[in-house]
Amino acid sequence: MLDIKFIRKNSNRVKEACQKKQVKVDVARLLEVDKKRRETLGALENIRSQKNKASKKIAEIKNEKEKQKIILEMRKLDTNSDKLNKTLKEFDEEFNSLICRIPNLPLDDVPVGKDEEDNIVLKEIGKIPKFDFKPKDHLEIGENLDLVDVKRAAKVSGTRFGYLKNEAVLIEFALIRLAFDFLIKEGFIPIVPPVMIKPEMAWGMGYLEQTDEKEAYFISKDNLYLVGTSEQSLGSMHVDEVFEKKDLPRRYIGFSTCFRREAGSYGKDTKGMLRVHQFDKVEMFVLSKPEDSVKEHKYLLSLEEKLMEFLKLPYRVVNICTGDLGRPAAAKYDIEAWIPSENRYRETHSTSNCIDFQARRLNIRYRDKAGKLNFVHTLNGTAFAIGRTLIAIIENYQQKDGSIKIPKVLQRYVGKTVIKK
Repeated sequence: MLDIKFIRKNSNRVKEACQKKQVKVDVARLLEVDKKRRETLGALENIRSQKNKASKKIAEIKNEKEKQKIILEMRKLDTNSDKLNKTLKEFDEEFNSLICRIPNLPLDDVPVGKDEEDNIVLKEIGKIPKFDFKPKDHLEIGENLDLVDVKRAAKVSGTRFGYLKNEAVLIEFALIRLAFDFLIKEGFIPIVPPVMIKPEMAWGMGYLEQTDEKEAYFISKDNLYLVGTSEQSLGSMHVDEVFEKKDLPRRYIGFSTCFRREAGSYGKDTKGMLRVHQFDKVEMFVLSKPEDSVKEHKYLLSLEEKLMEFLKLPYRVVNICTGDLGRPAAAKYDIEAWIPSENRYRETHSTSNCIDFQARRLNIRYRDKAGKLNFVHTLNGTAFAIGRTLIAIIENYQQKDGSIKIPKVLQRYVGKTVIKK
């Protein structure tokens, strides 16, 4: 969340940021409730002061009649205090509800725009493949080579699920191993995190307000959310902790299965593995000093690009505009891989700088040289979203005879160079 002191001093800037991010929040009402809340706190403090003075006075008075008079006045103060505490509770609830809905402010160099149509393509890398045959989509190829089975998955689990089989499984683990081998050398700490988190942790990462809980799977009996990305459990790992400045940046590489309802995607990408309820992902997460977070963000993007270059997949880098940013993000880049069957690029990676938005909610701080406590900045970045990366590999490496070449960098992990019948 944002600091209320910052919102008080920069209310117009906050209102403008909400408009740029296409988020409707009544900032004026928040400031009004904040003022009434502070006034109520002041009134309660005044009552406490009066009661303290009255208590001292009673101790000094010997006349019983005067003592009783003061006691009656104190009872009136108690009654007023009870009313004010009830009022304060109501103001607190409304205040917390409003301030939590305010999104992170976009950084100054983020392009202003309404939606994905206003995102800016920064560069395109690699040659788009030219086939001397009509390219098939990943599902047709996968079914022909017995790599994917969505029909049996539909019987077992319903729509938007699939079985990975045979070499597709080997490629998944090859991608995981490639990412971990590369990123551990870069100083990332390997983690396999929990895939279920408490509601306060999901809230702390800033996604519940963004999705209005429609995207998240919630297990009410256990009061736990299934993560939509391992970022959510990696980030909340350090709730209420304090780092020493010398220990930052702290970089993690995590692998987990992730879960999303895809509630807002009815009728979109219903075939294949692009938009599914359950998927595996290798995720980078960084906690950094505030002055380093922009540099760390570009570093994460460079690592994502390196991983795509390892696979020799054509891709482009996109600077995400204000209206397409997630609620916690202050800046975001996407990488989109070329998908031949659709004759267009589709997102495979994203990396976001959330500055201190998540750290403030989770109370993750660091101690500077002067001993002062400050909030860290948090960043995340996709190493590999397995399903989408598999789609890009299958389609870009398909051959006329229906086989698939395995990217050279993965061959040592998979143990073969081509997948064929």
